[in-house]
Amino acid sequence: MPEPLTLAGVQPPSTSHDVAANVAEHVLTIHAAHSRVVLFPELSLTGYELDAQDVVPDDPRLEPLIEACASSNTVALVGAPVGGSIAMLRVDSTGITVAYRKMWLGHIEADHFEPGEKPAVITVDGRRLGLAICKDTGVRRHAADTAALGLDAYLGGVCEDDADVLANRSRRIAAEHGVWVAFASFAGMTGGGYEPAAGGSSIRTPAGLVAAQAGPEPGGIARAVLV
Repeated sequence: MPEPLTLAGVQPPSTSHDVAANVAEHVLTIHAAHSRVVLFPELSLTGYELDAQDVVPDDPRLEPLIEACASSNTVALVGAPVGGSIAMLRVDSTGITVAYRKMWLGHIEADHFEPGEKPAVITVDGRRLGLAICKDTGVRRHAADTAALGLDAYLGGVCEDDADVLANRSRRIAAEHGVWVAFASFAGMTGGGYEPAAGGSSIRTPAGLVAAQAGPEPGGIARAVLV
C-alpha cells in the first residue's frame, strides 16, 4: 500500500510571455504548497499565449525550478509550449523532462500546435498519476484511455473562464473512473482572451467529493492528501 501523498493544484499570478517572471512565481508557489506533487495550469510558464516561443527543458531560466523542487522534495508539473506541442513538464531534483503532450487541441490551438500521440501516466511514490491538459479533460475518451493504463489520480492543468465547466468535468471523471481528480486552473489575467480566467483549482476524492478548492483569485492553492 503506497504511503499518503500530498497533492496541490495551484494558480500563481501569470505574466504573459515572461518565462523568467513566471518561474519566479512558480518557485514561490512550490515552497508555499508544501506538497509532494504540485500541479500548475496549462502553459503556466508563458501564460496562455498561443504565439509564445517554445521552451526547452534545458533552458537555464528553468534552473530555479529544479532547485526549488530539490530543496522541498517536490515533483512539479508545469505547462509550457515545447517542440510544437502544448506540454506538461515534470520537474524534480534530477531535472526536467516532457511528461505529456496535449492530445485534444482547441480549434485555434490547432493552428499553432501539433497534438500529442498518446496518454501518459507518471509514478510518484508508488502512486500512478494520469496527465491531462485542458480540453483533454472534457473528452471522455481521454479519461478512459488514461484510466486504462491504471490510475490513482487524474491531473489536469487547465485554462478556463467557466468554473462550472471544471466542476462538472472533475465530478464526472471521478464518478466514472473512481480516482482522485485534481485540476490546476489559471486565475486572473493570463492572455488568450481570458479576462479573467476562472481559478477555482480543485481536488476531488474518488467519490467525487471536493477535498480542496481554491478561490477565483491568483495565488490560490488547493491541497489534499491522497490516502
